[in-house]
Amino acid sequence: MNLQQFRFVRETIRRNFNLTEAARALFTSQPGVSKSIIEFEDELGIKIFERHGKRIKGLTKPGTAVAQVIERIMREVDNLKKVSDEFAQRDEGGLVIGCTHAQARYLLPKVIPGFRERFPKVRVSLAEGNPPTLARMVLHEQADLAIATESLAHTPGLAALPVYAWEHVLVLKPEHPLAELTSSQARELSLAHLAQYPLVTYDRQFSGRRAIDEAFANAGITPDIVLEAIDADVIKTYVDVGLGVGIIAGMAFDPRRDKGLVGIPVGHLFGEHVTRVAIKSGIFLRDYVYVFLQMLSENLTRDVVQEAIDRESNIDA
Repeated sequence: MNLQQFRFVRETIRRNFNLTEAARALFTSQPGVSKSIIEFEDELGIKIFERHGKRIKGLTKPGTAVAQVIERIMREVDNLKKVSDEFAQRDEGGLVIGCTHAQARYLLPKVIPGFRERFPKVRVSLAEGNPPTLARMVLHEQADLAIATESLAHTPGLAALPVYAWEHVLVLKPEHPLAELTSSQARELSLAHLAQYPLVTYDRQFSGRRAIDEAFANAGITPDIVLEAIDADVIKTYVDVGLGVGIIAGMAFDPRRDKGLVGIPVGHLFGEHVTRVAIKSGIFLRDYVYVFLQMLSENLTRDVVQEAIDRESNIDA
């Protein structure tokens, strides 16, 4: 058995058992991948994959166990390469950050310029997606880390650490009746009262919308959502033209930037949420990744991050 066979098995699983896609990803031929896997199965004396004719349909029971071992082996092989790079080119390399649009727009601009100033030879790339997609990217090592509010903390194989907490904010034109509420009155605002107005908020597939839907559903109220958008800036634009009351993530409202609008925190209606950063368990991190994580949150010290990675690795084992 050899590392090439391990790579073929791992990539076949990652490509949803499509040998053609696996071969393309590994820059080789489909017959070569198929032949190598069959030879590997013969050597082990077990079948790793369930087949229907020539097509692979899934993993056998022993194949599931083999796949887990291969994943651990390849993770350590990748770690060896990273250790080599760390000491050969200490402050050079790449950093792929998986993130939602909100994090790319509102959080990372506060961090990346300082990081680039400190590590000018590190190539930074942003890979945007929804939280489940970001989790898969980190698990498949297509991203070094991911930042999102949902999914990451519940994904096996990921060490997810809190970056910051946030709540939803209503955005209104200054002349809107709700904008006249005092701070104490705003804290007493009810879902029933809010539902009297047309609302503009996130599309259902994006973070933050689920809590809104659940709150209204639990109260037995059907809100009048007149427009859904994937971007808080778009929501604010339609609030500004008088379409309705906007509901956005708190990080997306800045009184200095959004001077024509009023923001009202409504955490008492839709709860508090935690944005997290996730790293794959058992992974070796370059020094500059630890620095980046602490720039995201001062609480993410090297010891805290390493402890979380080790703890998740023990769970996986």
